[in-house]
Amino acid sequence: MRQLRDTRDDTGFSRQLWATFAEMGFAGLLVPEEHGGSGLGAVEAGVIMEEIGRTLMPSPFLATAVLSASALARAGSAGQKSEYLPKIASGALLSALALDEGAKHRPLHTALQAVRSGNGFRLSGAKAMVVDGHVADLLLVVARSAGTPGERDGLTLFLVDPKAKGVAIERTIMVDAHNAARIRFDDVEVTADHVLGEVDGGAAVLSSVLDLGRGAVASEMVGLSEEVFGRTVAYLKERKQFGKAIGEFQALQHRAAHLYIEIEITRAAVLKALQAIDADPAKAAAAVAVAKARAGTTATLAVQEGVQMHGGMGMTDQFDIGFFMKRARVCEELLGDANYHAAQLAQLRGY
Repeated sequence: MRQLRDTRDDTGFSRQLWATFAEMGFAGLLVPEEHGGSGLGAVEAGVIMEEIGRTLMPSPFLATAVLSASALARAGSAGQKSEYLPKIASGALLSALALDEGAKHRPLHTALQAVRSGNGFRLSGAKAMVVDGHVADLLLVVARSAGTPGERDGLTLFLVDPKAKGVAIERTIMVDAHNAARIRFDDVEVTADHVLGEVDGGAAVLSSVLDLGRGAVASEMVGLSEEVFGRTVAYLKERKQFGKAIGEFQALQHRAAHLYIEIEITRAAVLKALQAIDADPAKAAAAVAVAKARAGTTATLAVQEGVQMHGGMGMTDQFDIGFFMKRARVCEELLGDANYHAAQLAQLRGY
């Protein structure tokens, strides 16, 4: 990751490593078997995301193998599935979900317009923080075909070629050295065949896909938190002050114990959410909101404690712990931060 960052690599991840992912079946994890995938579920995707969190590996797994693959598998037509899913499973096609438009995650506030034109639509507007959007071979674009921003009805998902006329993509390197993109759509023409699911009825599909993505990101934060905890405990046993290991000081023991408990509770919450998604995606929203909110606060606590207990060296770029802090900050914002999901849970509970 340091090499990718320091060389400002055009891709932002290792294509060779992604090819290995595909050979091992990871790229097609959520792709049905009839389309060349494994046909597995959210729990299995969470296992992989957890290890990605431990290693901070830049990878198109979330954007392509989780969000895009599940959207196509759940809402795609027979033709769309046969065209795109085998390519995703083989690692030959990268895809990205173009959803958010502002500084915060607000799916229902989509304003990008889809206006009927002939046998299809014209897309006009802009998207921000499109994860891996700069390398995508296919864009899944959420647009408003009816209603006004804030309304649930009127959203439609479109499959868009990033090389189509009117599409302008600007790569953005995030604070954690991972990549996203700003994408502008200027009267981009798409046909009816490029609609994913039902016109004006994309919110239901989008909700289930986003919940799966949120569970995956929460899993990544669990892995990230555990790795930070392990490194910090090891350092507490090695670093000596006043003739003894600093891990012998009771105040640091209490903080480490508190962090361990938080991680274990969050791990249980995330596993529950992933199991709920596999059992019935329509009934998993509350469990997912709890998991993503807890994962965000726990990862934040883990990296703050990790940096602080490593002392001044924890603030340096030469030491790895700071990379985890930066990634945790980005993951917190991805697909909704803790405040967003606390509000979602409150609404689901009738507040």
